Amino acid sequence: MRKTDKLRREGISKLTGAEKYIDDIKMDSMIFGTTVRSPVPRGTLKKIIFDDSYDWSEFTIVTAKDIPGKNYISMIENDWPVLVDKEINFKGEPIVLLAHSNKYLLEEAKSKISFEIEEKRPIFTIEESLNQTEVILKKDNIIKEYKIKKGDVDSIWEKAHKIVEGVYRTGAHEHLYIENNGMIATASENNVTVWGSLQCPYYVHSALGPIFNLENEQVRVVQVATGGGFGGKEDFPSYLAAHTALLALKAKLPVKIIYSRTEDLANTTKRHPSKSYCKTAVDKNGKILAMQMDFYLDGGAYTTLSPVVLSRGCIHGAGPYKVDNVLINAKAVATNTFPHGAFRGFGAPQSIFATEVHMDKVAKEIGMDPIEFRKINFFKTGDETATGQVLKERVDYDELIKKTLSDSKYDQKINTFKEENKNSHIKKGLGISTFFHGAGFTGSGEAYLASIAEVDTTKEGKIRALASSVEMGQGKDTVFATIISEALGVNYDDVIIPMPDTNLVPNSGPTVASRTVMVVGQLLKEAALGLKDILINSKFLKENYNRDDFVEAVKKYHQEVGPLKNRTKYKQPPNVHWDDENYQGEAYATYAWAVYLAEVSVNTLTYETKVENFYSNQEVGKVMNSTLAQGQIEGGIAQGIGHAIFEKVRYENGQMINNQMTNYIVPTAGDLGPIHVNFEEWNQDYGPSGAKGIGELPMDGPAPAVINAINNALGTYVNEVPMLPENLHEVLS
Repeated sequence: MRKTDKLRREGISKLTGAEKYIDDIKMDSMIFGTTVRSPVPRGTLKKIIFDDSYDWSEFTIVTAKDIPGKNYISMIENDWPVLVDKEINFKGEPIVLLAHSNKYLLEEAKSKISFEIEEKRPIFTIEESLNQTEVILKKDNIIKEYKIKKGDVDSIWEKAHKIVEGVYRTGAHEHLYIENNGMIATASENNVTVWGSLQCPYYVHSALGPIFNLENEQVRVVQVATGGGFGGKEDFPSYLAAHTALLALKAKLPVKIIYSRTEDLANTTKRHPSKSYCKTAVDKNGKILAMQMDFYLDGGAYTTLSPVVLSRGCIHGAGPYKVDNVLINAKAVATNTFPHGAFRGFGAPQSIFATEVHMDKVAKEIGMDPIEFRKINFFKTGDETATGQVLKERVDYDELIKKTLSDSKYDQKINTFKEENKNSHIKKGLGISTFFHGAGFTGSGEAYLASIAEVDTTKEGKIRALASSVEMGQGKDTVFATIISEALGVNYDDVIIPMPDTNLVPNSGPTVASRTVMVVGQLLKEAALGLKDILINSKFLKENYNRDDFVEAVKKYHQEVGPLKNRTKYKQPPNVHWDDENYQGEAYATYAWAVYLAEVSVNTLTYETKVENFYSNQEVGKVMNSTLAQGQIEGGIAQGIGHAIFEKVRYENGQMINNQMTNYIVPTAGDLGPIHVNFEEWNQDYGPSGAKGIGELPMDGPAPAVINAINNALGTYVNEVPMLPENLHEVLS
């Protein structure tokens, strides 16, 4: 911890239990809601059957016919129904909503509802969807597709010294936030208000208007203390908010829905499963001449966020390598599973896994050390990416990898392990992954969002930061307060960070995409500096002032003029140009660059893998708070290791069936070895003081590093995650 690091703003309230989460909130006359779901993955709903012998008079019942407006969740495409009206497309799809003052009666009532359904054949795999075994979405099951083309790969294959091909898979991945999804709503014909555990207040706000036939000013969304999200509370809260508010509208009472852990696991979004085909041509010196990747994501039953997850995945697919000929064909396809959605890394972990494990395979087939192979092909400053973006910032993988190898004692260990492995059933190995992650929305996404942030003041001299970015454990409030206090020269405690409320804060965009500090933090800094200029230009504040001068100036301004505030709107940097039609140009204004290395031991008797040490070295611009930043990296790496060797979502009829903490296994502190974190701060052209986004970065690199280490230890070709002991047994049998 650096001396300049500030303590977490909400740390004490969380430690003492004073923080109020959604399930802690009570309202007068509040009743409880639940969801009755489809028992089949695909079919046509013919009839809803309510048991005539059961007393339904005290229950609030909502079906699709009770929706006053549009029956869809407004996202990229409006194809995800709020409630099933006719067609069922995944097991667990909501058909009926129930509410009652006694939440313990709801489970009994659910058992008294059945359905007459004409079942149809479902499809559950990427291959079935591509082969159009059944057409379940549009005309071809394709949710979205992109192509990135640089040079001409077809002109290279015949000239190559060696061509290496491989297929790589990643499984679904559960967010497992500490706090389950929950929402409270009140509603009338003229307004809807929801309070919830969520990441993106204005996403929920935009979704509710069409459902209830309301204008923007008639909808209010309030974020309450949120116990983790990782992307799982980006799109899904719109769905749950709609359900809760529909019950509230019909009951004319406040309604609360809190998912149990088993319901949350079985019936919420997951990371998209993926399949990648890689084909790489190299010359006799190990230089990559051409790369092709066919990249597929399983989007689930509806579009949701799959197009933008696919976008980031394919843009990161070529890796941090200078290649003149690149072809990436990317498709997201529909299946009869719960719609897959946002998860930390947002598509990049899937494509980076394929590329980085493939790089080790290429190196092995040409008889070259995987690190030396990478060094020959790394990006350098001035090189051009697959989308034609010229890298103008410092790109120095040689320095990053040198530091990583030194910290891990790589040269010493690689030789020692080779000898030790000859006479032991415990095989040790080292594996590396080298990658990058773009900060902010892709291409013109930030310009499209046109985010707004505002700073205002109180009559007591305090400064308020008004933005829709949410605190969900990552330390946003701490960093925002630091940015504003440093910009204005006031005390850290002089800055107030209100809970996001769409009646109070402007739309500064969603809390996703490693954008919160770099984009919204910069907007707040600019707004704060503009507010200071107002005080100076109006003669309330002198040029050379101290903290007390500023506070007194604010108080005096309030007394003599009135409220003091200033807002800023995002402007695209002049050197960022993106051609969305051809997928060419500056995909991101800046990137974080990283080298990760895993040290593993594999027990060939029990087939268990343990990560003994993990080394992470990343360039992230200015580190605003070293404690929070290190926590982000360590937490992301833990999730990445979980994805690699612990966490397997098991499906039956398209629905997760290992939906308990006893059979969905995540790594604990006891399962992880030391995680060594190092930051470099070379590039500081964007964001407040040069801060880039780092939250997603540590999810990208762990899985390929761990799998490469397993392959190094065993001499195998493991090419998918998660790699559980039973899967490893199959590989070695």
